[in-house]
Amino acid sequence: PFRTAMAGMARAVQRAASRTPVPPSRPIAPSARAISLSAPRMPLCTRGLSTGAEHIEHAVGAAADLAAENERLKLEVGALRAQAVQAAAAGATFARRSGAVALPGPAIKPGAEHGARRRVPEPPGGEAGYSMFVGAPRSRFTPELAFWDPSADEPLPSPMPCFRLIDDVGQVVPGAEAWLPDLDRALCLRMMGAMLRVSEFDKVFNQAQRQGRIAFYLTSRGEEACSIGSAAALSDSDWLLPQYRELGSALWRGMSFTEIANQATANALDPARGRQLPLHFGSRQKRIVYVKSTLGTQLPHAAGIGYRAKMMKGKDQVALTYFGEGCASEGDVPSAFNIAAVHGCPTIFFCRNNGYAISTNAKDQYVSDGVAPRGYAYGLPALRVDGNDVLAVYAATAAARAIASGTPAPGTLRGGAARGVTRPAILEAMTYRVGAHSTSDDDSKYRTEASPDSGWDSERSYWEARSPIVRFGRFLHAKGWFSVGNEEDIRRTARREAIDALNTAERVGRPPSEFMFTDVWDQPPPALRRQQHELQQHLARHAEHYPGFPS
Repeated sequence: PFRTAMAGMARAVQRAASRTPVPPSRPIAPSARAISLSAPRMPLCTRGLSTGAEHIEHAVGAAADLAAENERLKLEVGALRAQAVQAAAAGATFARRSGAVALPGPAIKPGAEHGARRRVPEPPGGEAGYSMFVGAPRSRFTPELAFWDPSADEPLPSPMPCFRLIDDVGQVVPGAEAWLPDLDRALCLRMMGAMLRVSEFDKVFNQAQRQGRIAFYLTSRGEEACSIGSAAALSDSDWLLPQYRELGSALWRGMSFTEIANQATANALDPARGRQLPLHFGSRQKRIVYVKSTLGTQLPHAAGIGYRAKMMKGKDQVALTYFGEGCASEGDVPSAFNIAAVHGCPTIFFCRNNGYAISTNAKDQYVSDGVAPRGYAYGLPALRVDGNDVLAVYAATAAARAIASGTPAPGTLRGGAARGVTRPAILEAMTYRVGAHSTSDDDSKYRTEASPDSGWDSERSYWEARSPIVRFGRFLHAKGWFSVGNEEDIRRTARREAIDALNTAERVGRPPSEFMFTDVWDQPPPALRRQQHELQQHLARHAEHYPGFPS
């Protein structure tokens, strides 16, 4: 399979190299998706993960060959890609300097004044053009980091613009230099490493669920920048209230593969005693509130935690909660917006709009302009950000934190704001869910199959080529900070660690059955005590059917 994949990629690169440079209106050649620092990989077979080391060692040689071949192919088309980017930048610069020009055809409506002028629209999907995100397909990209403030005179545009710093090929977009966060090499590599670790953990545990070794799983594939970029911009003293696709935030805060594996396997070392679905983790020590299956309830809780932080005078602390565009349809969400706005809670509402809720396309979820304008309507400063751009997510979250804590940086809040006044803010991170909602979902029933742009096999392949790992990898590679070899090393190490964590967690055994009846009542009522006694009798009679489950 590795050789087959490599041959297909080589053919795609040859086709790209034989083409003439693409014009400014199409700055990215579709076939360039094969030219990625994160080349497509065939999933390794994990049947019998207890012997996973054998599979890893078998793949190491093939992966090394792939890495070397990928480097050679990238060099062959490097000149082509550079030409395309330069042409795109030149075209965009010319359009900005030339000002407003007349549009041909229907741009001038019948009956309009002769010679009417309009600004030329940027090319759809281009680095400075419109986004193709499922949740906001006509949102114009902007390099300006400025929250839309309901208290300012400037009205919210529709559709709301989308802030980004690096484009689809990992280059800084024109005009973004002023907002680019000043991150050193160590922090950038840590962020990249965290995204790769999430990717490898997801692969192992998603495959483990298919083998019946855990009950359920949700991957973060394609959305790694949302959790990593936001968590990296916060203080460790801030509270996180995740939904269920924030594995990256937990790892960033210091939770280990072993801790997540204990929770996912519901073993005796799981602090929740096996009473939560997999990936419904939490840690009081690391200020991560447990994930809840009752979606939306984390938002009012975040408003409450923010209010407590506000009441503790002199304490610089905020709460950040994650939710999806599907969760935004829950009644708890607007209630939380209003509570936080009225009480000036230092709370950040982070909407991860990946275009698809479970069994639901975004077009069946709402017809309005996404989610951020809803927060704006309740009085929250709002910003839409490219959730596949980890640098933009970092910068936007840092700005949101400053607004929430009453210390907004100059220019980040339209209309300005009084310093020392805490208030909530909303971020809508536009991203794409590459995988199914969960292992219980068949996304073929509702996912759009066609690519949003020509030249791509499917919508999924279009977005995989623009994933956070691919884009940030190219950015770091251009700075000389990262290579294919670095990526392979991190992936190989993370995969081995994830397999070891799974195997170890499985050997621990189940929590005692008594924990099914604790932590709710101070004094269990008679009915509950009777049920516990009946369960103990059942386990004693049929012990052979409950291996590793102490009575």
